[in-house]
This record gives sequence, structure tokens and C-alpha cells, in this order.
Amino acid sequence: MTPAATPPSDDGKTPCSWASGGDPDYEAYHDTEWGVPLHDDRALFELLCLEGAQAGLAWITILRKREGYRRAFLGFDPVRVSELSDAELDERMLDPGIVRNRLKVYAVRKNARAFLELQGERGSFDSYLWDWVEGQPLVQPRRAMADVPAVTPLAEAISKDLKRRGFTFVGPTIVYAYLQSTGVVNDHVVSCFRYAELA
Repeated sequence: MTPAATPPSDDGKTPCSWASGGDPDYEAYHDTEWGVPLHDDRALFELLCLEGAQAGLAWITILRKREGYRRAFLGFDPVRVSELSDAELDERMLDPGIVRNRLKVYAVRKNARAFLELQGERGSFDSYLWDWVEGQPLVQPRRAMADVPAVTPLAEAISKDLKRRGFTFVGPTIVYAYLQSTGVVNDHVVSCFRYAELA
């Protein structure tokens, strides 16, 4: 669907086509979070975990379970998550508020430990992430969602580096979605009202 075919929302603002289906969770996420430059390490850790949890699923599934994830993983405090025992992770496998996939559940702790190591090395995860783009969001005008790639050389490079550092569920496609969600990349289409606001 091209942006021109995307109807304006009730307030007269035209969003990206993927956020125009009338789902309030999707709309709120698109209008207030997606593509906004993010610099808070806890929030960056949360989104990294949620993007990994999405693998093979629709993002709306994860959005609707977000509060469940926050409860299960202690507000995504990487220090506390890194200290969870196997028994505690197994308890979370019984929680219907999250995706109960063992590899994904255990990945949250694994990634918390890698996250803390990276923080120790670079001072913050924010510094690590944004250094890849010299501190400025990449703005590449997209006329239609069909113009938005699923992966880029930047995402491939970051994915490779994160894997080398011990992270998991950080393949190039997941990483590119992460770059979009954290605002490292502004992939709102040019007709979307958020494109100009964020550019």
C-alpha cells in the first residue's frame, strides 16, 4: 500500500500504512514511540529484548504482552535480570503474559549479561549504539512502505558485532527493526506526519 492510499486518522494526520488499521496499540506505538531517538539504557535494553521476542511473530503480539514482559523481567533492569536463576526463568515459562519460548526466555538473561559487559566497556549502551551513526539518526526518505528494506549493511554489521559480544536473537532483520524502533533510523514514509516531526 502506498502512503497516498493511507487514509488520515480521526485527527486528520496521515500515518504510515502499517499503523492505519484502527488498532489503538499499533497507533499509539507508531504515533509516540516508533522512530523516536532513544537514549535511555534501560529502555534500549527493553526494546532489544522485545524485538528478539518478536522473532517469527507479529509485533502486535509483543506490544500486547509488553506489560507482562515488564512484570516478568523486573522492569527490564539488566542487573536484576542478569541475576535470575534457571529456576526463576523456568517459572516465567508458565507466565501467559509473555511468549513462553524457552530459548527466548533464557535469551533475556543472556542478553542482560552481554549488555552489562558492553556498558562496562563503553560507558553506556546508548554510546555504543549511536556511535554507529555518529550520534545522528539516519533519515532516508521513503515514499512507500515497499521502499523500506528488511535489512541493511548497517544492521548486518551491528548484528555481527552483537553476536560476537554474546548477544542472541539479534539477527540482521531483528537489528534493523530495532534501529527503526529506537530512532537510529527514521523509516516513517515521507507522507506520514511523524516523518517531518522527527526529521
